[in-house]
Amino acid sequence: QVQLVESGGGLVQPGGSRRLSCVGSVNIFTTYAMGWYRQAPGKQRELVAAITTSGDATNYIDSVKGRFTISRDNAKNTVYLQMNSLKPEDTAVYYCNKVWGTKANWGQGTQVTVSS
Repeated sequence: QVQLVESGGGLVQPGGSRRLSCVGSVNIFTTYAMGWYRQAPGKQRELVAAITTSGDATNYIDSVKGRFTISRDNAKNTVYLQMNSLKPEDTAVYYCNKVWGTKANWGQGTQVTVSS
């Protein structure tokens, strides 16, 4: 079974930056488009950024466009999310997983809290 381990979260002030990483236990990254999801308290989990298998195309929800950048390093089984100009509404637990098809087992996620 594939295991996904997210890291890089923490407490950050509004306007600050954070870089999240997601490492897979086996190399699923060369086969699947990957995404970063987030779940805020009391809300549904949502896909915020996606990247194709080769990394040649990305997509974002409107609320993070221009602030977040998703990237990947397939040789390292790793997907990244660079988050800049963070806002309090970005506070959530962030997860990575496949974009399409049956999801891998969800990791524990990494908490990002944006607060002064």
